[in-house]
Amino acid sequence: MSYKNWFDTHASKHRVILDKLSHLSDDEVIEYFRFENMVIHESDFCPLYAEHTKCHDTEELNCYLCACPNFRFNDAGFTLEEGKTLFSTCAIESPDGDRFITDTAIHQNCSGCLVPHCELYIAKVFDRNWGTIMKKSPADR
Repeated sequence: MSYKNWFDTHASKHRVILDKLSHLSDDEVIEYFRFENMVIHESDFCPLYAEHTKCHDTEELNCYLCACPNFRFNDAGFTLEEGKTLFSTCAIESPDGDRFITDTAIHQNCSGCLVPHCELYIAKVFDRNWGTIMKKSPADR
């Protein structure tokens, strides 16, 4: 599956959940997206939920910004670096991020970064339209 296909599919899942939470305040919506609640009430949102597995090793994980607004991707590739195609990167160059490198490709590895999963950050950039958050550049925040 391409990044774009995953992104579009995820945006649709997000919209379905937000539509049914329209009666909740913004803070309540953010709370709803806590990992423990999502595993119980939105088991199809993430394939890891079936295994009760978190994508990031942290006690408090909020899944509202699954797919970080600072993650940039291009399925055709951004550029070549030492003969390898750079497909994804971090717009804020998080020191907790890393790169996954193969013989032909470079992908951003966000597993060590918790920026988008902290509720204070989510509240700072919050919008009920997940796509709006994803479109903003980090400089706009």
